[in-house]
This record gives sequence, C-alpha cells and structure tokens, in this order.
Amino acid sequence: SPQGRSKKKSRKHQRFMERRALLEQKGLLSPRGRLGSHTPEAGLEALSEANGTTAPRCHKVPKPKRVVSASLSPSASPDSIARHHSVLLSQGNGSSKRVRTSSLVLRPGKYVAIDCEMVGTGPQGRLSELARCSVVNYEGDVIYDKYVQPELPIVDYRTRWSGITKEHMKNAIPFKAAQAEILKILKDKIVVGHAVHNDFLALKYFHPKDRTRDTSQIPVLKKRAGLPVRANVSLKNLARQLLHKKIQVGRKGHSSVEDAQTAMELYRLVEVQWEKELAHSLPPRPPSPVTDPAADSSQYLDDQYWPTDLMASGL
Repeated sequence: SPQGRSKKKSRKHQRFMERRALLEQKGLLSPRGRLGSHTPEAGLEALSEANGTTAPRCHKVPKPKRVVSASLSPSASPDSIARHHSVLLSQGNGSSKRVRTSSLVLRPGKYVAIDCEMVGTGPQGRLSELARCSVVNYEGDVIYDKYVQPELPIVDYRTRWSGITKEHMKNAIPFKAAQAEILKILKDKIVVGHAVHNDFLALKYFHPKDRTRDTSQIPVLKKRAGLPVRANVSLKNLARQLLHKKIQVGRKGHSSVEDAQTAMELYRLVEVQWEKELAHSLPPRPPSPVTDPAADSSQYLDDQYWPTDLMASGL
C-alpha cells in the first residue's frame, strides 16, 4: 500500500541520515550535510564504505573522434583511396602535419618507395640489368635491400653511378628469386619512385599506373622548386632545392636506399596537393543500372541511341 511504501522510504531515509551524521562526525562530510569541498566521488565512496559496499568509479569517457576513413576497407582500390584522400584533404588546412595525419588514416602500409641500381650486360655492357634493389616504407624505414645477380654476365659494373662492385656479387641472390620477393612487396601497394619506370623495367615488371607516384613527373614538385614544368629534373636537384639535403655525392656511386628514402620524402612533401589533383583527375564512375533510379530502359527508345542505317531502313 502507499502507506507501507512511505514507511519503508522513511526508514531508508532515516538510515541514510544516520550514516551521514556518522560521516560528519568523522570529518568525511561537511556539517551542513552537503559534500562541500569534497568531490562527489569522495562522498560516494565514503557513503559506500559506511554501507559495506564499493561504489564504482564513474570516469567521463571522451567521445571518440569521427574518423572519415572508417568505411575504407583493407582491400580498397587506388581509385577509392584517392577519392577518399580528397575528402580528407578538404577537411584539413594543407599543413605538413595534416599530410602525415591524412596518410596515417589511409593506412601508410599501402605506400612504399623503390629504387634500383643497374649494371651493364650484353654487347659492350649496353644492356641494363638489376644489381641492387631497395624498398622503404612510408616512414623511410628499409623493408628490402638486396644485391641481385643479373641473368647475363656483367660487362660493366658502372660503379661510378651504381655503387656496385665485384665484391657485392659474392652474396647476391639470383634475379628470379629477387624478382619474386620484390613483386610480393609491391603487390597492391602505391609505389613511389623517381623515374620509376626504369626500376620497373629492370624488374621486368609493369605496375598499374594509378598505383604509381613518379616524383620526376609531378608538376607540383617542379613548381615548388621553381623549375619549368616540362623540364627533366634529377632527384639530386629536387632534394637540394626542396629538402635542402645533398645526395649522390662522392665517387662511391649512388645509394638505392638513400634515393628511395628521398623519393618518399618528396612525395610526402606534396602528398596532399598531389593526391587531391589525382582524385579530381580520375574518371567518373558509370552509374549502376540497378541502383540508379534514373537508368530507365525506356530512354534507349530515343533516336539518338539508334544507328542511322537502321533508322533509314525502318522508314
């Protein structure tokens, strides 16, 4: 009955008041019966201890930040990556910090940079064959660096440029073995490089164009360096102009690791603008006839969809 509930409530309140009075005597609560200077958590813990129970702590859980790329699956195509990148870029201010953030959201594991060193084989050493290959990740860490034994006998080591000597070939692995290892790394990756078509040629491999980022071909890098857009610019020159670093110095030849790392640095320098331009240049996707309500088959009855010779024969 209401009267019974009232009595129970009254007794419960009375017990609560008794416990509170006890806590006031012990100095755990202010005399006014309010928590006063004590925090709500302290008051709750004190009351709970008096009651023989432990009150759970209630910490304010911050709301997770909205991640735009949550819908981007691990098997996302370069087309969707570039378009998704464009959305992310439109939310940022284009700073170098935003460059790093946007790529991290887009799984930096999708990006690698490559550089190969070649030696001369065949008649008069005019054929170029792979003798060393280096691959670095988005952060510039080396994930592959091996010397490779060409399929044909070496005629010219090209040490002045390649840095390759006879000593390096003692522990070199066969070309076919190296090719299999490297292509496994490049699979489904966005590959960065400088004049990277030469590296692919040495690997006897063709990488999809939409997954390739060639720092020798991007106008935004040349503009930033104050060079003509159509000029052939070396990696060494771009590194000096834009990264303020010297590479390919001395007479010991080039370092494929250093060149791959430099190409990745250049890519990251203009990553935001580059990917945004690529996203805008991608052709629009054709509408699906199943999901597109505008795709009505009756439109194909219009004259523009009928061959002229068929129209003439039907008149």
